[in-house]
Amino acid sequence: MFFNMFKRPKLFKVRTLNKPQKYGLASRNLAGLLQKACKQLKLPSPGCRICLYEDGTELTESYFASIPDNTEVVLLTAGEAWQGYVSDIDQLLKSFYKQQDDLVEAAQKLLSDEQQGPKRQKILVDLIQNLNENILAETRDEDRQWFEGIGTRFKNKSAYMAYNCESRIRGYMREVESHASTLSPKEQVEYKQIAELMWNHLKSVKFNGCYFNRKEEENRRICTSEGWFSCQGAFDADDCGARHSINPYSNYESRVVFSTWNLDHKIEKKRTIVPTLAKAVKEQNGREVNWEYFYQLLFTLENLKLVHITCHKKTSHNLACDDARIYKKRAKKKAT
Repeated sequence: MFFNMFKRPKLFKVRTLNKPQKYGLASRNLAGLLQKACKQLKLPSPGCRICLYEDGTELTESYFASIPDNTEVVLLTAGEAWQGYVSDIDQLLKSFYKQQDDLVEAAQKLLSDEQQGPKRQKILVDLIQNLNENILAETRDEDRQWFEGIGTRFKNKSAYMAYNCESRIRGYMREVESHASTLSPKEQVEYKQIAELMWNHLKSVKFNGCYFNRKEEENRRICTSEGWFSCQGAFDADDCGARHSINPYSNYESRVVFSTWNLDHKIEKKRTIVPTLAKAVKEQNGREVNWEYFYQLLFTLENLKLVHITCHKKTSHNLACDDARIYKKRAKKKAT
């Protein structure tokens, strides 16, 4: 408790399940955030909990410390649940099928049945994909509906999909940078130098946008030449048992649904990789931190898997970084 008095409060954007309004709140710990959120939103605190808006991960006190400022979270009351972006799919269906109430109702039932979630989610995605496919079209003139809501600077689908991937990777990099605030001023200098090395390397490879670009060489993308992506399964699985697949190049709806798929870190980013990097800086004692190793874990397919939302396990992965690779090995002196 005495230590908490000197911790800098973290900033959060808090909202409820059914209202879009967000409230900025600051707290040094989860209990304090929960108390303030309930008071601000006029909800009874018993049974309430807080999760990430992004993917529905429920916050714990230990997880709280690794979350960056301005993270958007959802205050849930007893009995409420939030699955992340996939919870917004029903709104998409309502807007797309305004005149087809029966189809909307059927699709929503597929979404809400937790007993057969993965299988029914696949049926829903396949249904959407087959409504208005235009897979081979690439330019804005060939498929104007696909580009709805996308800035005019993007002239073709592949360029936008590369940008989509770049945005995710940039987001990971921002999380790395924001963690510097948890270190002492002296440690921050070393940490920021490592972050700059990562940033510069990411810029040189265009933030690995190649992963989503169907025009890239086969060994650099994770989709087919037509733009089909396959779920690679949960972090602890060899593949996806439900055989989820999607082609976000095919139509507007599939592009939107693809935003709910995760580039999941097998060794977790927030809970493991970034805290381990910070710890390595603190305890380096003259050793050189192996930033390339952390770069591979954070931004490359060595540790990233493309995962359908229902295959994305939100439980702790309990996987650790390789201690032998955290620091660079010193070169052996040549015998004279």
